[in-house]
Amino acid sequence: MTSLSRELVFLILQFLDEEKFKETVHKLEQESGFFFNMKYFEDQVQAGEWEEVERYLSGFTKVDDNRYSMKIFFEIRKQKYLEALDKQDRARAVEILVKDLKVFSSFNEELFKEITQLLTLDNFRENEQLSKYGDAKSARTIMLVELKKLLEANPLFRDKLTFPAFKASRLRTLINQSLNWQHQLCKNPRPNPDIKTLFVDHTCTPPNGARAPTPSTNPLVGTLPKGAVFPPIATHSVNQLPFQPAGASSGSLSGWMANPNPAAPHSAGPVSLAPPPNAAAFLKRPRTPPSNGPAVDYQSADSEHLMKRIRGGQSEEVTYPGPGPTHHLNMYSQDDLPKTLARTLNQGSNVMSMDFHPLQQTTLLVGTNVGDIAIWEVASRERLAYRTFKVWEISACSIPMQAALVKDPAVSVNRCIWSPDGAVLGVAFSKHIVHIYSYTAAGDLRQHLEIDAHTGGVNDIAFSHPTSQLCIITCGDDKTIKVWDAVSGRKQYTFEGHEAPVYSVCPHQKENIQFIFSTAIDGKIKAWLYDLAGSRVDYNAPGLWCTTMAYSADGTRLFSCGTSKDGDSYLVEWNESEGTIKRTYSGFRKRSLGVVQFDTTRNRFLAAGDEFQIKFWDMDNTNILTTIDVEGSSASPRLRFSKDGSLLAVTTNDNGIKILANAEGLRLIRMLESRSFEGSRVPPETMATKTSIVNVMPPAVTAPCSLPGAIERSERLTPAVSMNNFSSIDSSRTPDVKPRLLDEVTDKSKNWKLTEITDLGQCRSLRLPDTMHANKVVRLIYTNSGVAVLALASNALHKLWKWQRSDRNPSGKSTASIPPQMWQPASGIVMNNDIGDTNPEEAAACIALSKNDSYVMSASGGKVSLFNMMTFKVMTTFMPPPPAATFLAFHPQDNNIIAIGMEDSSIQIYNVRVDEVKTKLKGHQKKITGLAFSHVLNVLVSSGADAQLCLWGIDGWEKRKSKVVPVHPGRSSPPVGDTKVQFHNDQIHLLVVHESQLAIYDASKLERLRYWSPHDSLSAPISSAIYSCDSVLVYASFCDGAVGVFDAESLRPHCRIAPSAYSPSVMNSNAYPLVIASHPSEPNQFALGMTDGGVYVIEPSESEGKWGVGPPPDNGTVGSNPTLSNQGSEPPSR
Repeated sequence: MTSLSRELVFLILQFLDEEKFKETVHKLEQESGFFFNMKYFEDQVQAGEWEEVERYLSGFTKVDDNRYSMKIFFEIRKQKYLEALDKQDRARAVEILVKDLKVFSSFNEELFKEITQLLTLDNFRENEQLSKYGDAKSARTIMLVELKKLLEANPLFRDKLTFPAFKASRLRTLINQSLNWQHQLCKNPRPNPDIKTLFVDHTCTPPNGARAPTPSTNPLVGTLPKGAVFPPIATHSVNQLPFQPAGASSGSLSGWMANPNPAAPHSAGPVSLAPPPNAAAFLKRPRTPPSNGPAVDYQSADSEHLMKRIRGGQSEEVTYPGPGPTHHLNMYSQDDLPKTLARTLNQGSNVMSMDFHPLQQTTLLVGTNVGDIAIWEVASRERLAYRTFKVWEISACSIPMQAALVKDPAVSVNRCIWSPDGAVLGVAFSKHIVHIYSYTAAGDLRQHLEIDAHTGGVNDIAFSHPTSQLCIITCGDDKTIKVWDAVSGRKQYTFEGHEAPVYSVCPHQKENIQFIFSTAIDGKIKAWLYDLAGSRVDYNAPGLWCTTMAYSADGTRLFSCGTSKDGDSYLVEWNESEGTIKRTYSGFRKRSLGVVQFDTTRNRFLAAGDEFQIKFWDMDNTNILTTIDVEGSSASPRLRFSKDGSLLAVTTNDNGIKILANAEGLRLIRMLESRSFEGSRVPPETMATKTSIVNVMPPAVTAPCSLPGAIERSERLTPAVSMNNFSSIDSSRTPDVKPRLLDEVTDKSKNWKLTEITDLGQCRSLRLPDTMHANKVVRLIYTNSGVAVLALASNALHKLWKWQRSDRNPSGKSTASIPPQMWQPASGIVMNNDIGDTNPEEAAACIALSKNDSYVMSASGGKVSLFNMMTFKVMTTFMPPPPAATFLAFHPQDNNIIAIGMEDSSIQIYNVRVDEVKTKLKGHQKKITGLAFSHVLNVLVSSGADAQLCLWGIDGWEKRKSKVVPVHPGRSSPPVGDTKVQFHNDQIHLLVVHESQLAIYDASKLERLRYWSPHDSLSAPISSAIYSCDSVLVYASFCDGAVGVFDAESLRPHCRIAPSAYSPSVMNSNAYPLVIASHPSEPNQFALGMTDGGVYVIEPSESEGKWGVGPPPDNGTVGSNPTLSNQGSEPPSR
């Protein structure tokens, strides 16, 4: 093929891609063999489309072409074989072995025999070389890295991995140039030529014998349009409105929306798809007109109409072509997705809704399940504004609303959202009302409107501009959609017609036609014009339950995401013209654990939270593009992109928010972080205003309360001091002044009494059913999903309890109200640790759970074992003693890296994937009893039985600092015994637990800020302690069986739970809690592992809902640093 013919193929590839003939594009790539599309190849491999993978490869190479090609085909077929074995599909595996892998036996017979022997194993991971094999998805990702290297090294792919660089729409430009030249050569050129075909050369019919102008005066010469101005063949006209019946003509009223401004017929002008300036409404998106006189475009209105009829069922999206080196108009790579953890925010309550500011890309609005709203500057981790829920004017509210609040004052945020210009924000609550605030860049948040909008919950809120005036759109449990004036709060429209509560609204505009989509919980989708003429459509959403709808950023493509009552989730794109589903995206688990949330970005990507992951799709591909694990995320995390797509906010099960970023987002955050917030965005005169906003109130309690308490919570709360202020105060100390040891926290309040819980009826407790022999529980953890509890007994046996979904427990999470099942796989296998020659009763046990709850790593004096949590099978063992492992902790950025504390006082940094100890850390004198990573400080803190703390940098694993736990006053000898450590959610403050004391440290300096030691009614030695999931409380167990609940900031006790309150039998057996665990998403629930082998789950009584109330702050100092004594109970702004 000649060079020009080859280039023509590239032009055709570009044209086909612009017109979205996806299958044809890849077929031509494969048949021509000119361009190997690496992105398409990766997508097919990730999707496991093995036949298509090999078919596509066959256009470029064969198995026996060279050693690189042979290795490529071998890796693909081996992966296909292993996946069949993993699915226990032996017949399929044999077929692959015979048909696909047999060809390699002539090159390496021993390897083929070894592959064949895998058929004899129950689990091919029993083969030592395959013991690290994870799941299919991770294995495909690892294989892709190797395949890319082989493709790049293969000489047959040289110059085929990069698409040549030329301007977009180049084929169109060449055709237009040809048509202009043909028109220039016409004997009788007409001013407005009508181009209807490309099959013959263009000529103009002579109207009156006029002569053609000479080339030197022809206005067409030199005015050829640029390639970037030509749109794809199909475009929307104003007549093609969402969900219009296919048969509706341009002037028809039979469509679901009447056309108030029918398109005018073509006026005299250049022959081009682009309209004359006075018909700009004809197109959905603006066009760049030719710079000078008229130009000929080969596509006329007639041909456009023809193409619409031929391709009526396809998307008619119009995109902006632009220059670039590839033939993809929107050529985004996975690197454009925000996947790097940039920030962690602790909201303090379960986050229900989020929205990034439309102009200030790093400003995030958050609403919670207790009615709080907050505005965060994510770059500086600063909370700019905070409001708890209260009714602004109770007398103006309807009687039903007042009655609802009296009956149950608990209120949640259902949705919070910014207006298009970011000057206003709206909050929809679970009871009746909507709050509208005005907002300025200085952080000034002011009450604007309180609207008693719906009877029951207000399920969604949106802003729209049906006229020049901004409007608020709401929907609710009363089955209506309402439109309100955003200035006066006056109701403008009420749309009725749904037969079930309305779940969501999606306002949109096509040209100058404004409309609203709405979805109800019976699965009905309706559309409304602002004319009170009723619903224009009535369609069923997939799943027939909770569905939300959203347009792509350019407004050209419509998507919906919903979950059925059975947990089946659906993400689809709609064909607006016909009201049909255009494509359904795959990749959701069969039974989602919540209503799946989704968002769109960059006109290219979709994202949804499912299976404790964020899943991404290319809008044009129904298969998953990629997934990312977000540590601590809930089963169906909520998510929200920033408006430019560089940041992604994701909710976590510890009442926090993870901010993920791409390279652009990281640069933005670093840039803003380098400036002080006040200096860059807030004028000096507004500083006082901002400070008062930041320190308004601490998070609202979740317990039910009386109506006055719900309305005015601020009366009994004190302002909080930001942790950021602590660090600035600390850093201002002069270097030569050694801070005094902080005094012990004592209670100086005479009127306050510690809450004593002594009777069974004062709290909810449940001893988990156990059919096995009871040995003392030495380790206890909740699964990250919160649906199970895992215990490790002193005899090296693991026990797992799972709660089931039911009418009484729809979430399926652990609760003290419903007994769980003691779970075992059908095989009857139990999880027993390797004990070797040791006595497990005397060994130091350790355990760590993977963040997706799939695997647990554990040791009881012998080898470290890795168990599959579904099958209970041992996947692998490593690190045989001596020395024995005593503590395990996963690296925060890489789950393949584990810090292992050892009995010989060393810490080994171990890479599981390559089975290699990377480094050994030495700094303790006795065994390691605690390890904790901070991804914010980039450090590892270790603690030992020598009561010593060590701080290690995790970049070079250098030791930065060490300190011995201070001696308690009254003791002459230094403390000995196990010391445990745990980071606060802010990843800066550290809880240190020793039998003699609880202490809060600033981990960056290993400086003790607060401590408490046993005394009075809590006087026994401490056996274990842990933060609550929101880091607001500390739960501590004692060797006399009692449990203490402390405020995490001040270490002031809230209440004492006597053993008689959760188990009278404990009083008779002298058993006590050896370990304590906190629920990952319920801050008031914890579990106890007892010395008699029992496991208890404990919660406050339903009437109380929380664990007591702490004493008021002292007026005097608590410690030597006066600034530390004035802080309230609000979690610090981060």
